[in-house]
Amino acid sequence: METSQTAQEAKLLENANAVLALLGEGKFMEAMNAYLADDVKLYEGNNPAKEGKAFCLAEEQKLLDTVTAFHGYRVLSGPAVSGDTTFYEAVMEFRTNDGTEHKFEQVVRTVWKDGKIVNERYYHA
Repeated sequence: METSQTAQEAKLLENANAVLALLGEGKFMEAMNAYLADDVKLYEGNNPAKEGKAFCLAEEQKLLDTVTAFHGYRVLSGPAVSGDTTFYEAVMEFRTNDGTEHKFEQVVRTVWKDGKIVNERYYHA
């Protein structure tokens, strides 16, 4: 049992690192298309969940349509894995078309099932 648990954890870390590599390149839609489950639930802090892959993709595209400059997505620590869950800390910076500079410092908790993200929460500072 120890071996399969280690193999499962290794696969989760591989998936998390693949997502983070895409995010680091600003490829948010690509990461979401590849790794979100159809019935995913995404939470921004304590806000109600955005439910379903199609809805989450549409909402992300609305945000991305306002971005005029992407300054980066840097992972500060992690990812770490516990069971079916990964965690990491990151900073995302970008400018929107109204001239506002955004900086999100966040910890992200991701629950995985069958290689896909089924539940994710972003804790922002």
